[in-house]
Amino acid sequence: MRKVDPKVEEAVETLNMKDGPTRRTLLSGTGLISATAAASALLAACSSSSSSSTATEAKNTAGNFPKTPAWKFAFVNHVTTNPFFVPTQYGLADAAALLGLPKPSWTGSANSNVPQMVSATNAAISAKANGLAVAVISATAFTTPVANAMNDGIPVLSYNADGNTGDPGTNRLAYVGQDLFVSGQALGDRIAASMPSGGDAVGFIATPGTANIQPRIDGAKAAIKASGKNINFTSVASGAELPQENTTINSYVLAHKSSLKGIFAVDAGSTQTVGAIVAKYSLQHQVASGGFDLTPQTLSAINSGSLGFTIDQQPYLQGFLPVLSLYLFNLSGGLVNPPETNTGLTFVTKANVGPYLNTTSRFEGSSTQQKLITRSGAIA
Repeated sequence: MRKVDPKVEEAVETLNMKDGPTRRTLLSGTGLISATAAASALLAACSSSSSSSTATEAKNTAGNFPKTPAWKFAFVNHVTTNPFFVPTQYGLADAAALLGLPKPSWTGSANSNVPQMVSATNAAISAKANGLAVAVISATAFTTPVANAMNDGIPVLSYNADGNTGDPGTNRLAYVGQDLFVSGQALGDRIAASMPSGGDAVGFIATPGTANIQPRIDGAKAAIKASGKNINFTSVASGAELPQENTTINSYVLAHKSSLKGIFAVDAGSTQTVGAIVAKYSLQHQVASGGFDLTPQTLSAINSGSLGFTIDQQPYLQGFLPVLSLYLFNLSGGLVNPPETNTGLTFVTKANVGPYLNTTSRFEGSSTQQKLITRSGAIA
């Protein structure tokens, strides 16, 4: 009986060969070397096929999650073209790409028009969206649309704005964003500390009364009053779009620059404009200044000294996290409820602005490219 190479026996067992021409050829090939080579080739092919299958399977899933339908989510926003929300849009797109979902739609209003936002919300419901994220800038206008969506089995989150302080105004599942009144208090504390001798100060607000920024002005006023400082703080509407903000802020500062001791803002567009106007009239050494959010212009103004500080609220997370929560809610059949998520409050000043300026990324909207960023230094 001719000797059978162990590699041949392995091939026969692994490939589950039945008796036939292929098996007989392997067992009694023209020579031991050729039989071994044939067996090795078959085993390699088998291994390659298995690896290819595994790779294809992995490509169609996210981690160990099962392959899911192409769920479509919609974000309803109040200032769709505002630079603050550039990283938010990157965040929602990145989360969807990570999970193998279509990019969520970005809709609403360019100038905080609530009826337009409600119309966009209703349109998403009619289109059978699989999840909604709504910037609830009114504690009353979104009550019915959100209830309708939830009744239709469409999960809804609020992001960036959540109705009035203590009253979300909707039966949304959770809120993802900054605690707005608390952030306003932090602003007010900073104003009081930066104006020890008191004096006139102005706080610009893009759209007074809207729930995304009115709580900040309210919090700032409360903190200034509690400080006991003799600060005359006036809030001024600046407008929802950058051209209007520039015109309003420039006109006000020009008319009051001899008496102003503080110039502040509670929204991204107004804040970057404050930095530009302070530089324009060389008021760096006359007034305290600051505001919110991390547009590239704001960061440059802090670095140059024309803006004292800004407050970061992680806009990227306000896009990224709602997509993850809506995905898990759908995946679990509603068993994984989205958590209330405070995206934080960080003061950025000249002392710590360096990493923001030296790093271009989607996280702050300064680059379209997603990349690994190597951290240097200790964690604060």
